[in-house]
Amino acid sequence: MVASVTDSEAVPSNAAQMASPSYRLAAMDEDFLLGDSMRGVRFLLEYAKAEDALRAWGVRSTIVVFGSARIIANGPGRHAGWYAAAREFGRIASLRGGALLTNGEPRDNVIATGGGPGIMEAANLGALDAGAPSVGFNITLPFEQEPNAYSTPDLTFRFHYFAMRKMHLAMRANALVVFPGGFGTLDELFEILTLRQTDKAPKIPVVLFDEAYWRSVINFDTMIAEGMIKAADLDLFKFAESAEEVWSALLEGGLKPGEDIT
Repeated sequence: MVASVTDSEAVPSNAAQMASPSYRLAAMDEDFLLGDSMRGVRFLLEYAKAEDALRAWGVRSTIVVFGSARIIANGPGRHAGWYAAAREFGRIASLRGGALLTNGEPRDNVIATGGGPGIMEAANLGALDAGAPSVGFNITLPFEQEPNAYSTPDLTFRFHYFAMRKMHLAMRANALVVFPGGFGTLDELFEILTLRQTDKAPKIPVVLFDEAYWRSVINFDTMIAEGMIKAADLDLFKFAESAEEVWSALLEGGLKPGEDIT
């Protein structure tokens, strides 16, 4: 005879256990993943996500272009010229650098920017003019920066950590081209110059666009006179006044171009 289950012997509900945050799969638990203890994991995720996408596209090396987000195509004074030069440089580098290779070989010297407006937009647009892919490394900012419309969608990333964004900008860079800009541009410029000065990064060519602007913003001679840097440290970068001059300076600095299809 089978005994019946009385109310007092009924299986208790486990609803509270099922609903508990501790029961969530760790990979699906947003509260856990966004907690302090997982900061290192989030840092790793920002590295791995971009790394996977760049490898899928065969991006072996880049030419990084920095510059102000506040410069527009029809802006005042020299702004329009800076925008036009950045766009033209993006086109030239994409055509001559190796970004267009489609035979299964790695892509080299792919234009990479911070992904936002201004000079970054111009360089990404220049790559698009050439029919080449380009990279946009965006950063989440308080004023809700959005990616420009010209970086390759599959290569348009968003970072929370400035440090990881900088790492991705630097780790594949065959060259750095810096157009006029403000605090953010200076931050990125001196980051790379410091890595080069201390031999923490390969000796890639660095070109500053518009010598008059840069010498008015930074008194390099005073830095030398006061013993803050050596005169030889100025050899870490060159100046250029046109997109073609930038390309020539990069080649003179050791940049190895890919297949030139111009």
